[in-house]
Amino acid sequence: MNSIKSKVRHIIFDSDTKPAKLFDVLLLWAILLSVVVVMLDSVPSIRDEYHFELYTIEWVLTILFTIEYVLRIWTIKKAFNYIFSFYGMIDLLSVLPTYLSIFLSGSSSLMVIRTLRLMRVFRILRLVGFVKEAKMLVEALKQARYKLTVFFGFVFSLTVVIGTLMYLIEGPENGFTSIPVSIYWTIVTLTTVGYGDISPHTVLGRSLASLVMLLGYTIIAIPTGIVSVSFFREKAEFTTRTCSNCAKEGQEHDALYCKFCGSHMKT
Repeated sequence: MNSIKSKVRHIIFDSDTKPAKLFDVLLLWAILLSVVVVMLDSVPSIRDEYHFELYTIEWVLTILFTIEYVLRIWTIKKAFNYIFSFYGMIDLLSVLPTYLSIFLSGSSSLMVIRTLRLMRVFRILRLVGFVKEAKMLVEALKQARYKLTVFFGFVFSLTVVIGTLMYLIEGPENGFTSIPVSIYWTIVTLTTVGYGDISPHTVLGRSLASLVMLLGYTIIAIPTGIVSVSFFREKAEFTTRTCSNCAKEGQEHDALYCKFCGSHMKT
């Protein structure tokens, strides 16, 4: 039994053998197919004509994902670590809505069922697990989290101040009916989105708006630079770490053993 569990775990969690690679490819296509089914199911004309086919495909995929989810829990040593991990929660979200829709029946709950079915699109997040760079991006965001927190704290304070000023300058007669509405305008303008549903009419208000627009380009560039520096630093650690025994590069920064020769990695 332990031998079977070990083989299944290797196929599901690893990708260095032909069966494991085949499993990853099949899982990848299943995820893509499930997302396409969700999208097609949201089109009324397609849903009305091919309801049975889409419903059948959805249940087949749900059963397959359920089997995979149960096998992951069965084969891994610390099941709770997987269940409450990011990928574990995504795996659960990929199957749970379909089962919940069975118990929520009746006209009053049709909207709830519809919402649950649309939640299946979260399966697309499972594709992140197939991208090596995604792990580097997550690590880069972790490294930059304190800088980003301070930066967004500053931006939040700035939007409150500018929004309050715009409320005082323009007032309700020009569409700035409250400070929250003015803060909304500040965010839209600062991010250079510019919906145009609210706009200043006074000279002073337009002058402040021009300053906010110019400031917006700087605001957007700063977090991009912070994340980019952390990402390239993380990428360098991923790609340049070398094993002292076999001298091969490409070791992950937190690896304890070389993935080529198996020798202990010095930190």
